[in-house]
Amino acid sequence: MLTNFSDAVSQIVKWVINLAPLGIMGLVFDSITSNGLSSMLDYGKLLLVLVGCMLFMALVVNPLIVYLNIRRNPYPLVISCLKESGITAFFTRSSAANIPINMRLCEKLDLDKDTYSVSIPLGATINMAGAAVTISVLTLATVHTLGIEVDFGTALVLSVLSAVSAAGASGVAGGSLLLIPLACSIFGIPNDIAIQVVGVGFIIGVLQDSFETALNSSSDVLFTATAEYSKNRKEGKAYLTNV
Repeated sequence: MLTNFSDAVSQIVKWVINLAPLGIMGLVFDSITSNGLSSMLDYGKLLLVLVGCMLFMALVVNPLIVYLNIRRNPYPLVISCLKESGITAFFTRSSAANIPINMRLCEKLDLDKDTYSVSIPLGATINMAGAAVTISVLTLATVHTLGIEVDFGTALVLSVLSAVSAAGASGVAGGSLLLIPLACSIFGIPNDIAIQVVGVGFIIGVLQDSFETALNSSSDVLFTATAEYSKNRKEGKAYLTNV
């Protein structure tokens, strides 16, 4: 009986997911009819900020982390991960579906199979890189719109909370958006406004989720390789980073 009930709930969830584009179209239609076409420009600006932050993470922060560990030019490795893992993840929008791609890339990088056979599937479930950016940016955009003053310390707490809370959210479709009410509660933003922010997230979600997944999935390979290369460097072993 429990199994049948579980299967029924799962089927309902599948139907809801399959109808999701209609719901998103409804949100877009309602937004345009209520606020005019100018609202689309505001969505574009928000999307630009989100994508810009993710690109900054991928091209500046991640390479810095890699360099501090391997003490070599990090960009050959970074670009290789973005090209062979990030592009595929961008179009599939699924870290789980990108696991075989990442496994082959790890093999190409001559990494230890005992390590990446664990880190890659695990990373597809708990990676929080792109999800943390989405939660933080959308929450701070809401705070700015409402005219709430935010000091650096509070913004830092929000970023840390977003990163911790996002662990595991990337394994669920739209998981990062569902954590926005939690982040908004830090600033006393009521749930009805927070849910509106989630709705905005769904409107821009096609591109936002694509970039988020690309950052998440490519980071799995990048940090797996970085950990192994750092270990090899400390042990004086040769390792390949120009791929």
